[in-house]
Amino acid sequence: MALHKGGRGGAAHKRGYAVNPFYGEADPVAGMAVEPPRLRLPDGPMAPHAAYQFVRDELMLDGNARLNLATFVTTWMEPQAAALMAECRDKNMIDKDEYPRTAELEQRCVTMLADLWHAPDPASAIGCSTTGSSEACMLAGLALKRRWALAHADRYPHGGARPNLVMGANVQVCWEKFCNFWEVEARQVPMEGERFHLDPQAAAALCDVDTIGVVTVLGSTFDGSYEPVADVCAALDALQERTGLDVPVHVDGASGAMIAPFLDEDLVWDFRLPRVTSINTSGHKYGLVYPGVGWALWRTHEALPEELVFRVNYLGGDMPTFALNFSRPGAQVAAQYYTFLRLGREGFRAVQQNARDVACTLSEGIGAMGDFRLLTRGDELPVFAFTTAGGVDSYDVFDVSRRLRERGWLVPAYSFPPNREDLSVLRVVCRNGFSLDLAEHFLEDLRSLLPELRRQHGPLGRPESVATAFHH
Repeated sequence: MALHKGGRGGAAHKRGYAVNPFYGEADPVAGMAVEPPRLRLPDGPMAPHAAYQFVRDELMLDGNARLNLATFVTTWMEPQAAALMAECRDKNMIDKDEYPRTAELEQRCVTMLADLWHAPDPASAIGCSTTGSSEACMLAGLALKRRWALAHADRYPHGGARPNLVMGANVQVCWEKFCNFWEVEARQVPMEGERFHLDPQAAAALCDVDTIGVVTVLGSTFDGSYEPVADVCAALDALQERTGLDVPVHVDGASGAMIAPFLDEDLVWDFRLPRVTSINTSGHKYGLVYPGVGWALWRTHEALPEELVFRVNYLGGDMPTFALNFSRPGAQVAAQYYTFLRLGREGFRAVQQNARDVACTLSEGIGAMGDFRLLTRGDELPVFAFTTAGGVDSYDVFDVSRRLRERGWLVPAYSFPPNREDLSVLRVVCRNGFSLDLAEHFLEDLRSLLPELRRQHGPLGRPESVATAFHH
């Protein structure tokens, strides 16, 4: 059963769409009879250039990725990176015996990240690439659960004990999926007032003997702010002193783990904190690689139970693997290593600083308009959220999002989770490739929309049928 259903009625369903006559190889008129079906395989083949053009024409209706200020995902890379990825697209990442150099590049990336995140011994770090942060989070969650299960073998699974995971209500949706799929109770700390992420004391208060860990987020997708990882660890240290409970911490650094090491070097959030047992990040976000690659790392081998690592005899080689996916292309891993070599620490610092400068400049310009109130300013992640200012009652953030889309800008509008469902905001993500020049064009378009928005008699209302992209 398809999860997403398109329109199926009317003449289009019955007859398909005719291709342009000029797509025909020799006889343009004959090309007019070609009607590729939409919902079934065609009876015969089509010329490659005609198939290409037909698909390309469909994709023209997509939004412009460079103007998508909703997504964290990389939308621009150098031509050399694109060429390298094209050369590696036919390599199956999982076949380490057949493609040993690709496997070596993966391990080099793991070691580089372990060093960047201050692992005790980067040279012997344990980690892996994934299809993205969602898979990396699932793997980190599985390791937390298995460690807890091994420590409570007398109570789990037949003793009635049910594990739980503590997190803020602002976590990415993959954590809710993890708890649902692997039967873990999600204990969420709600937002309160102007606190839009995890509170350390509230997190510690939710922990008990069945807590497998606490998830902290280095860069909330809701507003771009860092969660206080060190303070959470300190609260859990105090909890252990009082009760003996030793609760590990996972850092979901999907975005911030590739920002903070370069721009916030004095911020202690990583393996320098002994309670942090695992970290994930997205190579395809501020790791500056096209989708989809993520990374999961553990402090030591003890943090990842050996029984979770499968050793597979695949195509003649003994291959250890810890992943939810099996076959996948090696292109993204090659591109990640290319990016590490290409930029180095100073290059990453320059790229991320530029993204932060653009975000701060853009948020300052929006705040100066008078119609909006900034929740954050882009000075942590290059991401900020804003809402309408007090006294603005002729339009709301959903109206702004709709009108910006008319100009080609994709800016999500969404409501916050408990206990701030009353707050609806717009969020802007600034990435490499979104230049200060583009930011100025965005400000001009937003200013030009305000007079008409101010003349509305009231907000048009949130389109309930339209999903927002705040969690991507």
